[in-house]
Amino acid sequence: MGWFSKSPNAMREKALRGAPAGPLRDYLSVPLPDPSTPLDELPLLAVDLETTGLDPTRDHVLSVGFVPVDGGEIVLSGARRVIIAADAEVGQSATVHGLTDDDIAAGAALVVAIEAVLRALRGRVLLAHFARIEDTFLTAACERLWSARMPSARVDTLTLQHRLVASAFTGDVPEGGLRLCGARAHFGLPVYRAHDALVDALACAELYLAQAAEFQAAAKGPLTLASIAE
Repeated sequence: MGWFSKSPNAMREKALRGAPAGPLRDYLSVPLPDPSTPLDELPLLAVDLETTGLDPTRDHVLSVGFVPVDGGEIVLSGARRVIIAADAEVGQSATVHGLTDDDIAAGAALVVAIEAVLRALRGRVLLAHFARIEDTFLTAACERLWSARMPSARVDTLTLQHRLVASAFTGDVPEGGLRLCGARAHFGLPVYRAHDALVDALACAELYLAQAAEFQAAAKGPLTLASIAE
């Protein structure tokens, strides 16, 4: 509910006025789903970024993975992963995401990757695990490339898991229970190799569907975007 209290349409209209012609303006020109959209009709895009760190002012995006979710269906035909030719060495972060300096050197330009995300995100809600990371890095990239922001509607599977687990355990969250792998284990979902952007995006999409089903089972009526958005 919090995100929709910030007048998202006004935020997007302001960003649209300052955006140059191109992929960001095209993204901003497509309306977001209405807050009253039922979950079984909601279009989302599960997104994961691998970066050199957590600070978008100094760290770099190394790869992006995304997969569309249409209501209760994951659309694998729309899945994509892009490795980015960042102007930086991967350093110690390579132990996490497995990308080498050679991988990065052969990658696509940042603008190519961000354009792909913006095209896929048109008319969809951003879905991610700890979505603030994806949102802040994507916004920073848009500001760097086009000097304009990219306001988006967000659904965060970490936040949703906290709501589910804290309720089940009377406020105490088990250690590791909010991590992507721990949250998936809660639902008996399979273990995937972590820190591959596309695999993590898919893992997030599957987790979201399990969470949405659990929330819906406990609800008295159909749930909407407004009931789960940040």
